[in-house]
Amino acid sequence: MTTSKLMHHTERKRIVIKLGGSMLERLSDEFFMKFMELRNEGNEIIIVHGGGPFINEALKKNGIDSKIDDGIRVTCEKSIAIVKQVLVGEVNTCLVHQLNQKGIEAIGLNGFDGKLLECSMLDEKRYGFVGDIQSVNNKIIEKLFAASIVPVISCLGATNDGIALNVNADTVASKVALEIGANSLLLVTDTPGIKIDSQLQQVASPSQLSEWVGTGDIYGGMIPKVNAAIACLNAGIPTVQIVDQYLTGTMIAYEEVLN
Repeated sequence: MTTSKLMHHTERKRIVIKLGGSMLERLSDEFFMKFMELRNEGNEIIIVHGGGPFINEALKKNGIDSKIDDGIRVTCEKSIAIVKQVLVGEVNTCLVHQLNQKGIEAIGLNGFDGKLLECSMLDEKRYGFVGDIQSVNNKIIEKLFAASIVPVISCLGATNDGIALNVNADTVASKVALEIGANSLLLVTDTPGIKIDSQLQQVASPSQLSEWVGTGDIYGGMIPKVNAAIACLNAGIPTVQIVDQYLTGTMIAYEEVLN
């Protein structure tokens, strides 16, 4: 963070941090130190996490094929039981434990807790037990904020009938960010933001991103991250940051916010 613009995310009061499943085994002491710095600067923070690699491993052990359709994991009845076990019973509890061990009071949540993530089936015929979020109960989040507790949310939703549904973690993060009025969403990845000609771009607008995709300067695995960031901006989140585990990287926002 070398410019005043990159300090924006430490000045804001509400931040959602989305951790991809691939990052959960690689979180360093620096991540937790940076996390505590943000909290000490007055930010209220929520963590949303996935668990893709862990789910893949569990499905493989149980002899269940894993299929991704348009970026969404097709989830059969046997799969959802494993997804629930892995996300809630393993990944979430492990992450909460790590936070607690670092002196950060945290509590794990999923869609069943206080009707946090009420969902309907996204497309049962195509995707199976995959959820489309209908509402986020921010009352339980506000209570935790008031008690200075960090909510750690796994991407498991629930129907009114109590059926567990797998939900895309980026979707959960953006919906939660919108519901709580977050000023920024941080997408933690294994790359330190967007690089053009080997130079880290500290800030970028959607129009710049589109240009770089068109010229091939943004390619491969960065393209879906950029698309997810733009979708979040379009949904109403003021800024989205693609960052590494040190929580530094590229801030993405519309020109009027960056100027």
